[in-house]
Amino acid sequence: MPLIPRNILALLLSPSLLVAQVAPDDAVALPAGAVAPVEPGATPLAGDPGSGQDKRIFGVLPNYRTADGTMPFRPITTKQKFTIARKDTLDYPSYALAAAFSGLSQVDNSNASFGQGIKGYARRYGSAIADQDLGNFMTEAIFPSLFHEDPRYFRKVHGSFRARLGYAVTRILITRTDAGKWRFNTSEFLGNGTVAAIGNWYYPDARSAGGTLQRMGTQIGTDAISGVLKEFWPDIKQKWLSHKSESAD
Repeated sequence: MPLIPRNILALLLSPSLLVAQVAPDDAVALPAGAVAPVEPGATPLAGDPGSGQDKRIFGVLPNYRTADGTMPFRPITTKQKFTIARKDTLDYPSYALAAAFSGLSQVDNSNASFGQGIKGYARRYGSAIADQDLGNFMTEAIFPSLFHEDPRYFRKVHGSFRARLGYAVTRILITRTDAGKWRFNTSEFLGNGTVAAIGNWYYPDARSAGGTLQRMGTQIGTDAISGVLKEFWPDIKQKWLSHKSESAD
């Protein structure tokens, strides 16, 4: 099972190391009609009281960085970015999902050098957790703090299915800044690229440019699917609940 190097662990567990490198909050340019920002600590995150968003999709997938895009934009602090990453990382169902996917990898014998049996499974599971946890912190906390980007997914909420689907998928390319403006999602690509590069340390079968790009592409593709689920989960939930209510009546 791969162990995360001490210097990387220190970076993940000590957000204060990055806070010192991040410039003070810029003046926030809010959209027309938007209210001025409240105190940062009062900005609800997904899963918190008053956020209006479930903390899990289907009761399993972490959903701590979803926000309603129709509401006036309110920036979050570096501390809150690390809170989002921490909640996504420590959410227990994600470890169960990693265990299930590691089992599938075991059956397919991917990364054959890991071997089979308990030892092989442990290495696959450890690698999956390393990818998952490093990916969360790199794309939701570290790089967003350095580049003043907002790691939240802002739901479109309204519009046709096709328009909302296109919007959701393209959020891996476009993100909001701390000033509320839209721009290229630097954190998504640099964050997942960094994790893919680190993966060369514990994926001996794929220590190549091609292997690194493949892992990066897989992570980005997974994030795109995650965006679609974040966009449509409230609609799915509402239809399920209304259907159950009608059946009960």
